[in-house]
Amino acid sequence: MKHHSERVSGKNMRLFNGKPLYYHVLLTLDRCEEIDEIIINTDSDIISKEASELSAKVKIHLRPKEICGDFVPMNDIIAYDIKTSGKEYFIQTHSTNPLLKSETLSKAFQKYKDNIANCDSVFSVTRLQTRLYWQDGKPVNHNPAELLRTQDLPPIFEENSNFFIFSAQSFTNAGNKRIGLKPLMFEMNKLEAMDIDEPVDFILAETLHKMNIV
Repeated sequence: MKHHSERVSGKNMRLFNGKPLYYHVLLTLDRCEEIDEIIINTDSDIISKEASELSAKVKIHLRPKEICGDFVPMNDIIAYDIKTSGKEYFIQTHSTNPLLKSETLSKAFQKYKDNIANCDSVFSVTRLQTRLYWQDGKPVNHNPAELLRTQDLPPIFEENSNFFIFSAQSFTNAGNKRIGLKPLMFEMNKLEAMDIDEPVDFILAETLHKMNIV
């Protein structure tokens, strides 16, 4: 959780339905029985202090200078947390996923557990069944001459960045990547999966949260 946000000013600490944005995903993680420790990697003294008071599960990793900034790959931050924590199994998520439910995480953990003999990681996705085009105008997933109904198109799945489940070993085996060599996708409800990247996303997600639609 960075103190600074490039596209939405002060995003992580901005009030979202009366509470700082990061509070909502922290509450989701705290309610999830499968999670015994919540590591918050941050460069913010404010988040560090306030988050520690919200849950006994919280452990703060103050981000060292070498992994601070807007252009540091997330996998470098995860590698630091894995090395520092000494834990074996991880779920990584973001404070920008305030509609994510603890029940969804529990189902994803169960999928990981049930398939661990054949998979090394699970990541969340959103189903797309719409006509997509490359930048040059060529169709990606359909034949314009056929004009199938969109619901009949073969689905494409978007990595929605809500969560990634993996082990320290799978992370290493994949060359320090959170999506392992034998991943499984976990399909999520489109509204629950909303990620806040732009100011309009904040407005839409907060409206859904206030209306308790998801």
